[in-house]
Amino acid sequence: MHPNPVFHTQEAAHNLAYARERAFGVLAVNGAEGPLLAHIPFLLDEDGRTLWLHLVRSNPIARQLSETRAATIAVSGPDSYVSPDWYGVPDQVPTWNYVAVHIRGELEKRPQEELHALLDRQSAHFENRLLPKTPWKTEKMSDGVMERMMRAIVPCRMTVTGVDGTWKLNQNKPDDVRLSAADHVEAFGQGVDLNVLAALMRGADGQR
Repeated sequence: MHPNPVFHTQEAAHNLAYARERAFGVLAVNGAEGPLLAHIPFLLDEDGRTLWLHLVRSNPIARQLSETRAATIAVSGPDSYVSPDWYGVPDQVPTWNYVAVHIRGELEKRPQEELHALLDRQSAHFENRLLPKTPWKTEKMSDGVMERMMRAIVPCRMTVTGVDGTWKLNQNKPDDVRLSAADHVEAFGQGVDLNVLAALMRGADGQR
């Protein structure tokens, strides 16, 4: 998270909504030899208090979950390098604009009996985004195959204790300077989802 408070003006509900829509992030848990990381899809309940995910049983994080562990999920959004030349004013320096949301909480392994329902919920959530495609369901699996595959993964739940978001969109620049940078990011930026980032930069006067 960037330390400048001007980039942290979004309310918790907005940060949670962004993470819920993105539904993919990097899970981090402290291990004996350093941080353990896993890239995971997840479901975040509407009240923002509970987050659901699954891990491969052999994942080092899963092996740490004999007891509840403090964890963070970092959710990345659009980002881009911003050249000083794009501001149209002198004495600027390079920077990187981006959106990132961090969700902190207590991670625990859940009973294996909950796994099938969790997988059904996850697949339904993402399949519904593909409508009008007929949603894939676990019932399409051959007899016994799903059960064998489920033995390799474990269900997990995070009880959310905090959320923070960095929305670094040149809010610290005058409007005309920020809008000039947004146009150049969209046309020439280096990063991902440049049109989304540019649109957010153009609306950043409402983020303050």
